[in-house]
Amino acid sequence: MSAAESVFPQLEALLPHVQKPIQYVGGELNSTVKPWESADVRWALMYPDAYEVGLPNQGVMILYEVLNEREGVLAERTYSVWPDLEELMREHRVPQFTVDSHRPVGAFDVFGLSFSTELGYTNMLTALDLAGIPLEAKDRTIDHPIVLAGGHAAFNPEPIADFIDAAIIGDGEQAVLDMTEIIRAWKAEGRPGGREEVLFRLAKTGSVYIPAFYDVEYLPDGRIGRVVPNKSGVPWRVSKHTVMDLDEWPYPKQPLVPLAETVHERMSVEIFRGCTRGCRFCQAGMITRPVRERSITGIGEMVEKGLKATGFEEVGLLSLSSADHTEIGEIAKGLADRYTDDKVGLSLPSTRVDAFNVDLANELTRNGRRSGLTFAPEGGSERMRKVINKMVSEEDLIRTVSTAYGNGWRQVKLYFMCGLPTETDEDVLQIADMAMNVIAEGRKVSGQNDIRCTVSIGGFVPKPHTPFQWAPQLSAEETDERLRKLRDKIRGDKKYGRSIGFRYHDGKPGIVEGLLSRGDRRLGAVIRAVYEDGGRFDGWREHFSYDRWMACAEKTLPEVGVDVAWYTTRERTYEEVLPWDHLDSGLDKDWLWEDWQDALDETEVEDCRWTPCFDCGVCPQMDTHIQIGPTGKKLLPLTVVNQ
Repeated sequence: MSAAESVFPQLEALLPHVQKPIQYVGGELNSTVKPWESADVRWALMYPDAYEVGLPNQGVMILYEVLNEREGVLAERTYSVWPDLEELMREHRVPQFTVDSHRPVGAFDVFGLSFSTELGYTNMLTALDLAGIPLEAKDRTIDHPIVLAGGHAAFNPEPIADFIDAAIIGDGEQAVLDMTEIIRAWKAEGRPGGREEVLFRLAKTGSVYIPAFYDVEYLPDGRIGRVVPNKSGVPWRVSKHTVMDLDEWPYPKQPLVPLAETVHERMSVEIFRGCTRGCRFCQAGMITRPVRERSITGIGEMVEKGLKATGFEEVGLLSLSSADHTEIGEIAKGLADRYTDDKVGLSLPSTRVDAFNVDLANELTRNGRRSGLTFAPEGGSERMRKVINKMVSEEDLIRTVSTAYGNGWRQVKLYFMCGLPTETDEDVLQIADMAMNVIAEGRKVSGQNDIRCTVSIGGFVPKPHTPFQWAPQLSAEETDERLRKLRDKIRGDKKYGRSIGFRYHDGKPGIVEGLLSRGDRRLGAVIRAVYEDGGRFDGWREHFSYDRWMACAEKTLPEVGVDVAWYTTRERTYEEVLPWDHLDSGLDKDWLWEDWQDALDETEVEDCRWTPCFDCGVCPQMDTHIQIGPTGKKLLPLTVVNQ
């Protein structure tokens, strides 16, 4: 194929007429542009959301760099365009383009999308349509890109099975390189057997899922009977990828620096992957097992190179529970010592009350500002925390915030969930009591009255590959009613109410997310109907329309004998075949079921990092193991050598 021409000349004429045109221009610091002819395999990578949300995404940034480092491979990025530009692109026939070289997405070999939430599905359809790629996989020819889904939502890609050619579950670094080699060989042989053949070669590896090669059979009551391969040589189950030894994958080495304002203005370093705390609602923790820590020296090197390459003044130490790194104290102190004069701020995006101490907080804020501390007790009552296996007592929390307020902090944020299994109104109302106790303690230890506590509440959505995958979801009406009672209790309190901020999401987006997270292939028709009715940017409150989703579901689902409630508020039984059962996250289904029964009995389970194994199945199944320190190494300040 000849060089794909840049569409920038046509695009440029449209930019004066749209908001934030700078997000479409490209040319960011550390972006890579390779000549089209220099590559045998070409990837277009998309985070299906606006530039400001998509650019800082670690997953896409890592794959972009891993692919571009490879000889004969190029990768470019594309993001969702806002509706104002979409309209103009349709009018002037400008296709979906990459920001790196403004090449048409339809000209690439692979169009890879990273979904961290299911609410990006309509944006994928917009991008496919703008790119001139048929929406349904069955209508594509040898000249269309392979449409590939990855990210956490790809652990159940069934709702988008009609629209994607392939899905990769798990870590992408090695997986995209393996996939590239298969495509490269197929192209070098003259693309024998067409699209079907290259997809078959990918499927045969057992680690790329090709939905078209599987048939789903349904029972008369709407449940799935079984999922079977419809082609010989295709595996019954597809396994997730796990990258071991993160020190060998120190990406991103050259983090991208955005041109337009984005949601995170900082450089991020992933300090470990995986989590074994075993919170039963948490899909990320379950699907990323086992825990693999980056070494303290590996982290130090990444921070140093990243700061040099970007000029950022804040470093986020990322993971699912950063304070759980075995050497977190040494890391925070070492980095704070090293960058004292540079005023580089450090942040831990998520901290657990029991793994957090104020010494750590003091190290983190030594060079930066003291904003607020954020903790996530998740459940309002002690009973709920047992159900979800979040082993934090109210005493732990009060002790931690007491020290924080005593050390000069003024603001604490607490995250909770509403709608958890077995929850009652009383469980949720205890959130108000906890917030009031926090304020009372803060006033007592600081002697000040300007103490604030913000309570943030999200609706619980059951997710695949978790012990709660069988649980019924709370309806939107019940969620809203429960939150109204909580709000009234907080606002009605004369003594503390004014010091407590209350933020919550209504129950409606959670129902749509729940529909898509535990859905099957029959939802493809709903997603397509929503897209055709103008659904875009469903993760944004101002663009999301619950009524549109419900209307489209009512139009399409009766034909197949199920409805929204069937997918969301219905409890599943042990016997039921779940839509994602043929996708192997390494977790043993019986172990997950036992953990679900433990939840109903309010039984807690320890963290297997520090205790004997609980047989969740991941390590033997995936041939992996927990990798943790301490390494015993120290992070020494960098010595400047005078030339």
